Amino acid sequence: MKAFIFDMDGVIIDSEQIHAEVKMQTFRHFGLPFDKAELVHYTGRTSQALFDEVIAAQRRTDVTADEMVAYKHGHYLEILQGDACVKPIAGIVDLLDGLKRKRIPTALASSGGRVVIDAVLEKLELSPYFQSVLSGADLPKSKPDPTVYRVSAERLGVKPPDCVVLEDAASGIAAAKAAGMYCIAYHNPNSGEQDLSQADRIVDRIDEIDIDFLL
Repeated sequence: MKAFIFDMDGVIIDSEQIHAEVKMQTFRHFGLPFDKAELVHYTGRTSQALFDEVIAAQRRTDVTADEMVAYKHGHYLEILQGDACVKPIAGIVDLLDGLKRKRIPTALASSGGRVVIDAVLEKLELSPYFQSVLSGADLPKSKPDPTVYRVSAERLGVKPPDCVVLEDAASGIAAAKAAGMYCIAYHNPNSGEQDLSQADRIVDRIDEIDIDFLL
């Protein structure tokens, strides 16, 4: 291992339930019927992809995915900034500290919008840990497409096989493996029923990750 790349939602911050509720509020606001149980299939993917597919399936022409994304992000940020209980997932700060001590470069590669990513990092005071922060929403394709991980590796100056990725969703694991990286899956119960079987290793707690072993 020469670099470590983190997903964000469900890995650094336990936010999947917040995202799910805000997405459902967005569907209700714009009058689009949607079964909440289907959200599990979009975990790790962009809100843009979700809204694009639902709008197309329902053949709606009176609303755009961009409008829905803006509404959703606005409400998510209100919750994030107003909730004093929002904290990093247990073990994440210790893992980041350990990587920093070992001088292992780190990156954040998330499907979330850049405004949301920046708000989370500011809220949790984690920005100084990352040498690269990349939003899949800023790329032509996001997870499960591997580009977000490949570009993150390029930014760190490390080849994909020398990178370790920490993910919690099937789409993210698929992206990491397609990029040619070693992937650790964090089994987060709040991320829904995810197929983690394609990961190289599955952990139930962040503190199970041994940096020295990876080195």
